[in-house]
Amino acid sequence: MTYSMEIAGLRRELPLCKVNDSLYIAAFVCFGDAEITVACARDLLKLVPASEYDYLFTAEAKSIPLIHEMARQSGAAKYFIARKGPKAYMPDPIWVEDRSITTAKPQRLYLGRDDAELIRGKRVLIVDDVISTGGSLKAMEELVRKAGGTVAGKIAVLAEGDAKDRPDIRYLAPLPLFNADGTPKG
Repeated sequence: MTYSMEIAGLRRELPLCKVNDSLYIAAFVCFGDAEITVACARDLLKLVPASEYDYLFTAEAKSIPLIHEMARQSGAAKYFIARKGPKAYMPDPIWVEDRSITTAKPQRLYLGRDDAELIRGKRVLIVDDVISTGGSLKAMEELVRKAGGTVAGKIAVLAEGDAKDRPDIRYLAPLPLFNADGTPKG
């Protein structure tokens, strides 16, 4: 089963994936799809003027191509990625716990102290591919605050389910949740 939708002026068939017996989600994955990545980056950059933020920030992994393309198109020299595990090159990392609809159990997001120092006192635009329950978004916000930055805004390609009604995010298109038979939920 798939869900057909237009995203950033391009038509895509999103495969429906089972979360549990009564909930399916449409998988939006820009890995390997350069055309959709470029188009989404272009349209996301139109949502928030560059004068409103100093840095772009996301969590690994699906949003990495998107934030990279946004930085390339906007001329940003630096952007930040919260990692799902501490890396040897991360001096004294800070971390927060993340709960997401697409992960089975809680995980942590990490940011090296060196990156945290660059974020301190800066306005940070949080970027995500899909916002659903808001768990990952909340974790990214907390990590930016822990680093001493200010969340300047939150943007996503798609707002899934009730996320479309959140006044604190900007997005390109709403995305429904689905029943087991592939029909959109209420």
